Amino acid sequence: MIIAIYSASTDPSLALLEPQGALIGQDGWSGTPSQGRELMPHLAKLIAGHHRRIQDTTAVAVGTGPGSFTGLRVGMSLAKGLALGLGVPILGVPSLAAWLNAEPDVHAAVARAGAQEAFLLLRGEPDPVVVHADELPSAIRSEPVVAPADVAQAFGLAAARSPVGAAAAIGKWAIARLAASPSGDDLARLEPMYLRLPRGVERVPAEAVRWQ
Repeated sequence: MIIAIYSASTDPSLALLEPQGALIGQDGWSGTPSQGRELMPHLAKLIAGHHRRIQDTTAVAVGTGPGSFTGLRVGMSLAKGLALGLGVPILGVPSLAAWLNAEPDVHAAVARAGAQEAFLLLRGEPDPVVVHADELPSAIRSEPVVAPADVAQAFGLAAARSPVGAAAAIGKWAIARLAASPSGDDLARLEPMYLRLPRGVERVPAEAVRWQ
């Protein structure tokens, strides 16, 4: 059983998948900025509801962002704790790219980067960028995009779809990677994708310890 975790927005999600890719079950909800505390209770309920045991886990997949600074760290900590405690591989998957994989007809994926800024990944582009609300292309506001509910409301995204299935998309991506690399990612070196420094931090000294 593969456990997949997405927690980088106020629309977190979880999924359980068979090693061959079949979806066992998933759970997605709209929470609050402190939704990280809800992850473990929701995961325990999801596992029990499908008559599985945590010991059945063969790998853990986690969305690496970009997104909420705190949400990313909470999800990554949970994923790393599970992988370390269970002795199974862990795989990090870029969240916005996974959203686009799950919704093949949307134009872009949008996540919150600040009160007036967003992380934007356009289909066909290799990496997300940070844009101010005023710089969002007009097409993004009217064409189908994937965005959490609070982001859709804040930035006027009329045709937005919530990424409640993000974890399932992350899990499927991880399974494809496992076929080529059964050992997964380096547990100690895997970290969230931060496109900007935390609020109030202007630079990081070269000798600074990275988060692990």
